[in-house]
Amino acid sequence: MSRSSIKAFAPATVANVSCGFDVLGFAVENPGDEVEIELTTKPGIEITSILGDKGKLPTDPKLNSASVSIQSYFDYIGYNDGIKMILNKKMPISSGMGSSAASSVAGVFAINEILNNPLNKKDLLKFALQGEKIACGSAHADNAAASLLGGFILVRSYDPLDIVSLEYPKDLIVIVIHPQLKIDTKAARKLISSNIKLNSAVSQLGNIAGLISGLSQKDYNLISRSLIDVIAEPKRSKLITGYQEIKKTAIDFGAIGCGISGSGPSIYALSTNLKKAENIAFEMKNKFKSFDIDSNYYVSKINDTGAKIINK
Repeated sequence: MSRSSIKAFAPATVANVSCGFDVLGFAVENPGDEVEIELTTKPGIEITSILGDKGKLPTDPKLNSASVSIQSYFDYIGYNDGIKMILNKKMPISSGMGSSAASSVAGVFAINEILNNPLNKKDLLKFALQGEKIACGSAHADNAAASLLGGFILVRSYDPLDIVSLEYPKDLIVIVIHPQLKIDTKAARKLISSNIKLNSAVSQLGNIAGLISGLSQKDYNLISRSLIDVIAEPKRSKLITGYQEIKKTAIDFGAIGCGISGSGPSIYALSTNLKKAENIAFEMKNKFKSFDIDSNYYVSKINDTGAKIINK
Protein backbone atom coordinates (compact mmCIF):
# COMPACT_ATOMS: atom_id res chain seq x y z
CA MET A 1 0.00 0.00 0.00
CA SER A 2 1.45 3.38 -0.96
CA ARG A 3 1.35 6.29 1.47
CA SER A 4 2.51 9.89 1.46
CA SER A 5 3.64 10.31 5.07
CA ILE A 6 5.24 8.23 7.79
CA LYS A 7 6.75 8.56 11.26
CA ALA A 8 9.72 6.63 12.62
CA PHE A 9 11.29 6.29 16.07
CA ALA A 10 14.96 5.62 16.84
CA PRO A 11 16.15 4.98 20.40
CA ALA A 12 18.87 6.52 22.50
CA THR A 13 22.01 4.49 23.02
CA VAL A 14 24.93 3.90 25.33
CA ALA A 15 28.17 3.95 23.35
CA ASN A 16 31.66 2.77 24.32
CA VAL A 17 30.28 0.78 27.30
CA SER A 18 33.42 1.72 29.24
CA CYS A 19 36.15 -0.32 27.54
CA GLY A 20 34.83 -0.34 23.95
CA PHE A 21 35.72 3.14 22.68
CA ASP A 22 33.98 3.64 19.30
CA VAL A 23 33.36 -0.12 18.91
CA LEU A 24 30.70 -1.12 21.47
CA GLY A 25 27.18 0.15 22.02
CA PHE A 26 23.65 -0.85 22.93
CA ALA A 27 20.17 0.62 22.54
CA VAL A 28 17.75 1.48 25.33
CA GLU A 29 13.95 1.50 25.25
CA ASN A 30 13.62 5.20 25.98
CA PRO A 31 14.12 8.04 25.30
CA GLY A 32 14.52 8.48 21.54
CA ASP A 33 13.80 10.71 18.56
CA GLU A 34 10.94 10.79 16.06
CA VAL A 35 11.09 11.89 12.43
CA GLU A 36 7.94 12.43 10.39
CA ILE A 37 8.27 12.57 6.61
CA GLU A 38 5.84 13.65 3.90
CA LEU A 39 6.65 13.02 0.25
CA THR A 40 6.47 15.99 -2.12
CA THR A 41 7.09 16.50 -5.82
CA LYS A 42 9.25 19.55 -5.14
CA PRO A 43 12.93 18.49 -5.18
CA GLY A 44 14.91 18.84 -2.00
CA ILE A 45 14.41 18.49 1.75
CA GLU A 46 12.38 21.03 3.71
CA ILE A 47 12.56 20.90 7.50
CA THR A 48 9.20 22.36 8.44
CA SER A 49 9.57 22.04 12.20
CA ILE A 50 11.93 20.89 14.95
CA LEU A 51 10.24 20.20 18.29
CA GLY A 52 11.84 19.80 21.69
CA ASP A 53 15.23 21.31 20.84
CA LYS A 54 14.64 24.78 22.33
CA GLY A 55 15.88 26.30 19.08
CA LYS A 56 19.33 24.70 19.27
CA LEU A 57 19.28 22.65 16.07
CA PRO A 58 19.69 23.95 12.52
CA THR A 59 16.74 23.92 10.13
CA ASP A 60 19.14 24.22 7.19
CA PRO A 61 18.94 20.73 5.61
CA LYS A 62 22.66 20.88 4.81
CA LEU A 63 23.50 21.18 8.52
CA ASN A 64 20.93 18.97 10.26
CA SER A 65 22.02 15.39 10.96
CA ALA A 66 18.67 13.83 9.95
CA SER A 67 18.35 15.68 6.64
CA VAL A 68 22.02 15.17 5.75
CA SER A 69 21.54 11.43 6.22
CA ILE A 70 18.40 11.43 4.10
CA GLN A 71 20.11 13.43 1.34
CA SER A 72 23.00 10.94 1.20
CA TYR A 73 20.37 8.18 0.87
CA PHE A 74 18.67 10.11 -1.96
CA ASP A 75 21.99 10.52 -3.76
CA TYR A 76 22.66 6.80 -3.50
CA ILE A 77 19.30 5.56 -4.81
CA GLY A 78 18.89 8.38 -7.36
CA TYR A 79 15.71 9.84 -5.86
CA ASN A 80 14.88 13.23 -7.40
CA ASP A 81 11.64 14.28 -5.69
CA GLY A 82 11.57 15.80 -2.23
CA ILE A 83 10.19 15.63 1.29
CA LYS A 84 8.92 17.76 4.13
CA MET A 85 10.31 16.70 7.49
CA ILE A 86 9.39 17.23 11.14
CA LEU A 87 11.97 16.29 13.77
CA ASN A 88 10.75 15.69 17.31
CA LYS A 89 13.65 15.64 19.77
CA LYS A 90 12.45 13.50 22.64
CA MET A 91 15.90 13.18 24.15
CA PRO A 92 18.42 15.70 25.42
CA ILE A 93 20.97 17.17 23.01
CA SER A 94 24.72 16.68 23.68
CA SER A 95 23.79 14.20 26.37
CA GLY A 96 26.10 11.28 25.57
CA MET A 97 23.03 9.24 24.63
CA GLY A 98 23.43 9.32 20.86
CA SER A 99 21.14 12.25 20.14
CA SER A 100 22.42 13.03 16.65
CA ALA A 101 22.58 9.32 15.80
CA ALA A 102 18.93 8.79 16.79
CA SER A 103 17.83 11.66 14.53
CA SER A 104 19.91 10.37 11.63
CA VAL A 105 18.70 6.80 12.04
CA ALA A 106 15.02 7.77 12.38
CA GLY A 107 15.31 9.86 9.21
CA VAL A 108 16.86 7.23 6.94
CA PHE A 109 14.69 4.46 8.36
CA ALA A 110 11.54 6.48 7.69
CA ILE A 111 12.44 7.42 4.12
CA ASN A 112 13.47 3.88 3.25
CA GLU A 113 10.18 2.55 4.59
CA ILE A 114 7.99 5.08 2.76
CA LEU A 115 9.81 4.27 -0.49
CA ASN A 116 8.99 0.58 0.02
CA ASN A 117 12.35 -0.53 1.42
CA PRO A 118 14.71 -0.54 -1.56
CA LEU A 119 17.54 -1.22 0.93
CA ASN A 120 17.69 -3.55 3.92
CA LYS A 121 17.96 -2.17 7.44
CA LYS A 122 21.66 -2.82 7.90
CA ASP A 123 22.52 -1.05 4.64
CA LEU A 124 21.04 2.19 6.00
CA LEU A 125 23.87 2.61 8.49
CA LYS A 126 26.30 4.22 6.05
CA PHE A 127 23.80 7.02 5.40
CA ALA A 128 23.13 7.61 9.10
CA LEU A 129 26.88 7.98 9.59
CA GLN A 130 26.87 11.00 7.30
CA GLY A 131 24.59 12.70 9.82
CA GLU A 132 26.93 11.71 12.65
CA LYS A 133 29.82 13.22 10.76
CA ILE A 134 28.12 16.60 10.32
CA ALA A 135 27.04 16.66 14.00
CA CYS A 136 30.08 15.24 15.76
CA GLY A 137 32.94 15.70 13.34
CA SER A 138 33.52 11.98 12.87
CA ALA A 139 31.47 9.09 11.52
CA HIS A 140 31.70 6.74 14.50
CA ALA A 141 29.18 3.92 14.28
CA ASP A 142 28.70 2.69 17.85
CA ASN A 143 25.67 4.92 18.54
CA ALA A 144 24.12 4.77 15.08
CA ALA A 145 24.46 1.00 14.63
CA ALA A 146 22.90 0.30 18.03
CA SER A 147 20.06 2.77 17.43
CA LEU A 148 19.34 1.33 13.99
CA LEU A 149 19.65 -2.39 14.71
CA GLY A 150 18.90 -2.57 18.42
CA GLY A 151 20.56 -4.90 20.89
CA PHE A 152 24.23 -4.90 21.82
CA ILE A 153 26.57 -4.30 18.88
CA LEU A 154 30.27 -4.49 18.06
CA VAL A 155 31.82 -2.41 15.30
CA ARG A 156 34.38 -4.99 14.20
CA SER A 157 35.73 -2.80 11.41
CA TYR A 158 35.20 0.68 9.97
CA ASP A 159 36.83 -0.03 6.62
CA PRO A 160 35.00 -1.99 5.44
CA LEU A 161 32.13 -1.30 7.82
CA ASP A 162 31.35 -4.53 9.68
CA ILE A 163 28.75 -4.63 12.47
CA VAL A 164 28.32 -7.69 14.69
CA SER A 165 25.29 -8.25 16.93
CA LEU A 166 26.41 -9.67 20.28
CA GLU A 167 24.69 -12.10 22.59
CA TYR A 168 23.88 -10.69 26.03
CA PRO A 169 21.80 -11.65 29.09
CA LYS A 170 18.18 -10.66 28.48
CA ASP A 171 17.67 -9.79 32.13
CA LEU A 172 20.14 -6.90 32.02
CA ILE A 173 18.60 -3.63 33.20
CA VAL A 174 20.12 -0.34 32.12
CA ILE A 175 20.17 2.87 34.13
CA VAL A 176 21.10 6.06 32.26
CA ILE A 177 21.24 9.27 34.27
CA HIS A 178 21.56 12.61 32.52
CA PRO A 179 22.82 15.50 34.66
CA GLN A 180 22.18 19.11 33.67
CA LEU A 181 25.74 19.60 32.51
CA LYS A 182 26.98 20.51 29.04
CA ILE A 183 29.77 18.67 27.26
CA ASP A 184 30.58 19.28 23.61
CA THR A 185 31.09 15.95 21.82
CA LYS A 186 33.76 17.29 19.49
CA ALA A 187 35.69 18.76 22.42
CA ALA A 188 35.37 15.54 24.44
CA ARG A 189 36.80 13.51 21.55
CA LYS A 190 39.81 15.82 21.37
CA LEU A 191 40.71 14.90 24.95
CA ILE A 192 41.56 11.36 23.86
CA SER A 193 45.17 10.93 22.81
CA SER A 194 45.83 9.38 19.41
CA ASN A 195 48.92 7.73 20.90
CA ILE A 196 48.00 4.99 23.35
CA LYS A 197 50.66 3.34 25.53
CA LEU A 198 51.14 -0.36 24.89
CA ASN A 199 50.21 -1.41 28.43
CA SER A 200 47.00 0.66 28.22
CA ALA A 201 46.10 -0.90 24.87
CA VAL A 202 46.69 -4.40 26.23
CA SER A 203 44.55 -3.67 29.29
CA GLN A 204 41.74 -2.21 27.17
CA LEU A 205 41.79 -5.12 24.71
CA GLY A 206 41.60 -7.60 27.58
CA ASN A 207 38.60 -5.80 29.03
CA ILE A 208 36.78 -5.71 25.66
CA ALA A 209 37.35 -9.45 25.20
CA GLY A 210 36.32 -10.10 28.80
CA LEU A 211 33.13 -8.08 28.44
CA ILE A 212 32.06 -9.82 25.23
CA SER A 213 32.83 -13.21 26.79
CA GLY A 214 30.97 -12.29 29.98
CA LEU A 215 27.93 -11.14 28.00
CA SER A 216 27.76 -14.37 25.99
CA GLN A 217 28.26 -16.58 29.06
CA LYS A 218 25.97 -14.54 31.34
CA ASP A 219 28.92 -14.23 33.70
CA TYR A 220 28.05 -11.09 35.64
CA ASN A 221 31.23 -11.17 37.67
CA LEU A 222 33.31 -11.18 34.48
CA ILE A 223 31.16 -8.40 33.02
CA SER A 224 31.76 -6.35 36.16
CA ARG A 225 35.53 -6.92 36.11
CA SER A 226 35.69 -5.96 32.44
CA LEU A 227 33.78 -2.65 32.58
CA ILE A 228 36.99 -0.67 33.05
CA ASP A 229 38.15 2.08 30.69
CA VAL A 230 41.80 3.13 30.89
CA ILE A 231 41.76 5.30 27.75
CA ALA A 232 38.80 7.70 27.65
CA GLU A 233 37.29 7.74 31.14
CA PRO A 234 40.35 9.13 32.96
CA LYS A 235 40.22 12.19 30.67
CA ARG A 236 36.48 12.64 30.26
CA SER A 237 35.47 12.00 33.87
CA LYS A 238 37.03 15.34 34.85
CA LEU A 239 34.31 17.08 32.81
CA ILE A 240 31.52 15.55 34.93
CA THR A 241 31.15 17.11 38.36
CA GLY A 242 31.04 14.42 41.04
CA TYR A 243 31.67 11.58 38.59
CA GLN A 244 33.75 9.38 40.90
CA GLU A 245 31.24 9.79 43.72
CA ILE A 246 28.31 8.99 41.40
CA LYS A 247 30.08 5.88 40.12
CA LYS A 248 30.88 4.73 43.65
CA THR A 249 27.25 5.25 44.65
CA ALA A 250 26.04 3.06 41.78
CA ILE A 251 28.45 0.26 42.70
CA ASP A 252 27.74 0.55 46.43
CA PHE A 253 24.02 0.09 45.76
CA GLY A 254 24.56 -3.03 43.71
CA ALA A 255 25.30 -2.04 40.11
CA ILE A 256 27.24 -4.61 38.07
CA GLY A 257 29.20 -1.78 36.53
CA CYS A 258 29.05 1.93 35.82
CA GLY A 259 30.67 4.31 33.35
CA ILE A 260 30.31 7.30 31.07
CA SER A 261 27.71 6.98 28.34
CA GLY A 262 29.36 8.03 25.10
CA SER A 263 31.24 11.27 25.63
CA GLY A 264 29.05 12.23 28.61
CA PRO A 265 27.74 13.86 30.66
CA SER A 266 25.26 10.97 30.97
CA ILE A 267 26.36 8.02 33.08
CA TYR A 268 25.14 4.45 32.65
CA ALA A 269 24.96 1.58 35.12
CA LEU A 270 23.88 -2.05 34.76
CA SER A 271 21.79 -4.28 37.01
CA THR A 272 19.85 -7.53 36.71
CA ASN A 273 16.92 -6.53 38.90
CA LEU A 274 14.38 -3.83 38.05
CA LYS A 275 13.64 -2.84 41.64
CA LYS A 276 17.34 -2.63 42.43
CA ALA A 277 17.93 -0.63 39.26
CA GLU A 278 15.28 1.91 40.21
CA ASN A 279 16.93 2.28 43.61
CA ILE A 280 20.37 2.69 42.04
CA ALA A 281 19.01 5.40 39.75
CA PHE A 282 17.36 7.17 42.69
CA GLU A 283 20.58 7.15 44.70
CA MET A 284 22.64 8.39 41.74
CA LYS A 285 20.18 11.24 41.29
CA ASN A 286 20.45 12.11 44.99
CA LYS A 287 24.23 12.10 44.79
CA PHE A 288 24.13 14.51 41.85
CA LYS A 289 21.76 16.67 43.89
CA SER A 290 24.39 16.85 46.65
CA PHE A 291 26.54 18.66 44.07
CA ASP A 292 23.61 21.02 43.28
CA ILE A 293 23.11 19.35 39.90
CA ASP A 294 19.65 18.38 38.67
CA SER A 295 19.36 15.18 36.64
CA ASN A 296 16.89 12.90 34.90
CA TYR A 297 17.18 9.15 34.72
CA TYR A 298 15.86 6.38 32.51
CA VAL A 299 15.57 2.71 33.45
CA SER A 300 14.87 0.01 30.86
CA LYS A 301 15.97 -3.26 29.37
CA ILE A 302 18.22 -3.26 26.32
CA ASN A 303 16.13 -2.45 23.25
CA ASP A 304 16.28 -5.36 20.80
CA THR A 305 14.23 -3.66 18.07
CA GLY A 306 16.11 -0.47 17.28
CA ALA A 307 14.50 1.86 14.72
CA LYS A 308 10.82 1.26 14.04
CA ILE A 309 7.78 2.78 12.34
CA ILE A 310 5.28 4.20 14.83
CA ASN A 311 2.50 4.92 12.33
CA LYS A 312 1.56 3.70 8.86
